[in-house]
Amino acid sequence: MKMFCYQCEQTAKGTGCTAGGVCGKSPETADLQDLLIHAVKGIGWHADRAAKQGIRDGEVNEFTVQALFTTITNVEFDPDRLEKLIRKAAEIKKKAARLAGEPEGDVPAAAAWEPAGTREGLLEQASGVGLMSNPDRPEDLRSLEHLILFGLKGLAAYTDHAHILGRDSDEVYDFIHRALAALAEENRSAEELTALALECGGVNITAMELLSEGHREHFGIPEPSEVFLGTRKGPAIIVSGHDLLDLEELLIQTEGTGVNVYTHGEMLPAHGYPGLKKYPHLAGNFGTAWMNQQKEFDNVPAAVLFTTNCIQKPRDSYFDRVFTTGLVAWPGIPHVKDRDGGPKDFSDVIAKAKELGGFEETEGKTITVGFAHEAVLSVADKVVEAVKSGAIKHFFLIGGCDGAKPGRDYYTRFAESTPDDTVILTLACGKYRFNALDFGEIGGIPRLLDVGQCNDAYSAVKIAQALAGAFDCSVNELPLSLIISWYEQKAVVVLLSLLHLGIKGIRLGPSLPAFVSPGVLRVLVDNFAIRPIGEVEADLAECLK
Repeated sequence: MKMFCYQCEQTAKGTGCTAGGVCGKSPETADLQDLLIHAVKGIGWHADRAAKQGIRDGEVNEFTVQALFTTITNVEFDPDRLEKLIRKAAEIKKKAARLAGEPEGDVPAAAAWEPAGTREGLLEQASGVGLMSNPDRPEDLRSLEHLILFGLKGLAAYTDHAHILGRDSDEVYDFIHRALAALAEENRSAEELTALALECGGVNITAMELLSEGHREHFGIPEPSEVFLGTRKGPAIIVSGHDLLDLEELLIQTEGTGVNVYTHGEMLPAHGYPGLKKYPHLAGNFGTAWMNQQKEFDNVPAAVLFTTNCIQKPRDSYFDRVFTTGLVAWPGIPHVKDRDGGPKDFSDVIAKAKELGGFEETEGKTITVGFAHEAVLSVADKVVEAVKSGAIKHFFLIGGCDGAKPGRDYYTRFAESTPDDTVILTLACGKYRFNALDFGEIGGIPRLLDVGQCNDAYSAVKIAQALAGAFDCSVNELPLSLIISWYEQKAVVVLLSLLHLGIKGIRLGPSLPAFVSPGVLRVLVDNFAIRPIGEVEADLAECLK
């Protein structure tokens, strides 16, 4: 069976990648990821049995979320590392089985799976466990199962981020294993799978809350802060991805060395945290969203560090100055080892930055970040009064993942078209489409409020719930419209979180997920009024009715 993947928005022809991933992954990498997911379903089946007996294991939990996270788009591209993970998965599955005890009745194939002895054997095994390996499965059931699987991958990402900061929850791990067990058994009804998908969204709110608490405990409460978009003279390291702890450890190790550190992509919100912006050599933000990296990093005289995901195939012009750490990896790229009782060692990255010499000084404007829920709610009385007086007529949440597929200029045009008496909340890398534009203010309140990373959808929810409380109404009754862009699986689970909360009328684009079947789409439309984006003028007019 040839490769098939349709988990991201940019999947080939809007139906599925079959000859190689649009993301850059090879068929071999895709097949090994499929086999890793099969193995993790088996782990989940045994771990779920153990949890029902009150037996849980930290190593099993940690491996499960890391293995799921590894298969997210633009994370792991190295077949050698994937093979090691697959063999480790077999060991973890045996451990989970020992904890759970001898099973009663039939055992799903994933729970009984054992790895082949060679790479070729693993690839042969993978050919029978991919997304379309069960052609007799009804389309809507398969669609719901894949919606859950991709949601679990996003949930695992946020759970892993929280775990790194010391925040864990049995509720989250138990759900992940229970959902994996259901996917391994392939015997749930459409109603059961729909409920499980919405539950995945609810559990993700818990995971995002844990991560939010971890960030605030470790780095302080985000506050509105200006970010420089130019460059300083001197050696430089550009940090991409999402991991703020990696950034902090790098800032500590570069302190006093003359090396400047710049954020890129989803690391931009780091500038709002007091514990990070206190470092004077956190010089600013370089570049924009992840999909522009090949152009922006071309011949750049700086070292580049990817901390979680969002990596593309590095061009030859900067291949020798890229480093990865955590779960993200590319064949031939140096990888900074994980923590082993102490901070990561970024000395090789720092040495490369010094060797390259760095930037000349260039001018650049500043933008403001750090409008998390605490900052917005601190002026909630002004916001409420502005709404009551008519100074603010409407709120728009315009954000989500960015991508290279045509049609995403919609979000720029939509933001530019919003009336001057409306406020825009934004988050994730989709904001790079318009975050450097000047939208002005309303009574001292900026019209554009950057809430943070994709995981800071939790902050956006808190803001919406607080406004609903102030006006004694539901979130759906607020003058609020959600205009969401999606790319990969973290966006999928955030969407499930919004649906779990009962939020209706979401506009999603630039295209609907290929893995959502017509039958499942009808359910989403009928129950949640979810719809694709259309023409800017018509969509805006409908929002403002």
